[in-house]
Amino acid sequence: MARGVVETVRVLALAATLAVLAGCAEDGGGYGGDPGARPLAAGQSCGSIRQELNRLDSRGTQAKVEAATQGKKLPPAAQADVDRYNDLLNQYLGARCHV
Repeated sequence: MARGVVETVRVLALAATLAVLAGCAEDGGGYGGDPGARPLAAGQSCGSIRQELNRLDSRGTQAKVEAATQGKKLPPAAQADVDRYNDLLNQYLGARCHV
């Protein structure tokens, strides 16, 4: 179980780093600044997103995400899990649930 937590933290750290780098690369025409947290959709909370991420982690989605990142072809059900995981992670980070 500890390994899964470590890998989840590693993915979250990587995603946060990528988000920061993407923000630095944007040409917003302004003087920078933080756009703030994005609101979650109705009925969602940081806890509900984290719960679904944990459920996907328990089903081995992290290995599927890594395989997809390496360009491996996944069955449709596995790819759907990867897409859902990435979508949830983007919502989680965008809403600043990790802070």
